Amino acid sequence: MTAIIRAASAHDFLALVPALAGFLPERSLLCIVFAGNRSVGVLRHDLPATEAEHDRLVSAVIGTICRIAEVDAIVPVVYTDDRFADGGGMPQRALLELVADRAGQAGFLVRDALCQASDGWSSLLDQDAPATGRPLAMVESSAALGDVPHRDRIPTGAGGGAMLPSASADRVEAVARALEEFRDLPSIESAMSGLGRDADPVELVETLVGRARRRPVDARRLAWFLHLASRPPFRDAMMLQIAFGRMVGELAHEVSHVPGDTGDVEDEAEDGGRQAGGGGRQVGQTGRAGKTRRARRAEAFDDAEHEGVDDVLARLIMGRSMLRPDPARVERGLAALRDAIAHAPAAERSGSLCIAGWLAWTQGRGSDAGAFLDSALTCEPGHSMSSLLAEYIGSGALPEWVFVRPDRTDEHHGAVSGL
Repeated sequence: MTAIIRAASAHDFLALVPALAGFLPERSLLCIVFAGNRSVGVLRHDLPATEAEHDRLVSAVIGTICRIAEVDAIVPVVYTDDRFADGGGMPQRALLELVADRAGQAGFLVRDALCQASDGWSSLLDQDAPATGRPLAMVESSAALGDVPHRDRIPTGAGGGAMLPSASADRVEAVARALEEFRDLPSIESAMSGLGRDADPVELVETLVGRARRRPVDARRLAWFLHLASRPPFRDAMMLQIAFGRMVGELAHEVSHVPGDTGDVEDEAEDGGRQAGGGGRQVGQTGRAGKTRRARRAEAFDDAEHEGVDDVLARLIMGRSMLRPDPARVERGLAALRDAIAHAPAAERSGSLCIAGWLAWTQGRGSDAGAFLDSALTCEPGHSMSSLLAEYIGSGALPEWVFVRPDRTDEHHGAVSGL
């Protein structure tokens, strides 16, 4: 959410949390972190099954918050299916108290500590709160919701950013037909008719995410993307290109498919065409006069020649870099991926779901990432990259760039007062 909004009271703040988080929280501990009056991030963890797990969870939460630049305050919020009425008081009170206590010890201001249960809500700091909690209607009818831009509102029942759009039966059929053609590799040239420059994976990604689209991508291009995403070298290179831009994509494809460094030879090719088939990527001119691909990639990665290009790309995938993905490209990429996945046969979804999971993770949206990766593993239980990412992300790993404040134009924030 990029609009500046204000919450005058605790229930107003609770009403705004889904827009700040980008999803409707359920059975979760959320920590909204602040630098001054601006929220600069939302951390989410599953609620622990037992109190014995509280200490480990809270230590991980506070440790993560300590790594985020300029953070000076937090608001922990518990979302639970439990009821005030069942326990005679606030559900998960012990967990909230532990978070508030540890945050205070670490030097953070705890602006509030809230619980939203299935039958009410309350604040840990509200000495006058009834044991049965306050009515959820206060949250649902909050006037603060009127200040949330329409694009940032989370509909009731929404399943978060991993939800897929409705599929068109005609497009589903067209995508399936094209995929059948692309599987027949001996006739790949005829199967690729109508793709033009977008037969090349770099060009295809730029068509999908290089700028905002006014019209949906045609079914043939969706199918070609799904086909390439099912092949690990193409998948990983396109994934990096969506997040970090064209030059990273070109570099990743060269490393994955071209033995040795042939960039200068390829840049001198006369036909300017690019063709991607089943076994590799043949690249022609880039159309950028005066600069070889080697020169451009040296500009993009000053340390790549010394560290090793493979290592640089691997660190980007693992989030071990301060080079921040372009959030606008990532969001356009996720939109294109949701469209492609929604229109794909289940057996053809795992690669694209894997890409979507990683992209969501790059933006700090671990819940969406987990949902995409779980879906990938449902479609293909042996999908190795999805398994690795699910284990890595599930361990609580976050990319290093999320701990650095972005430029204000990229910042998701809401100004909050009165808490």
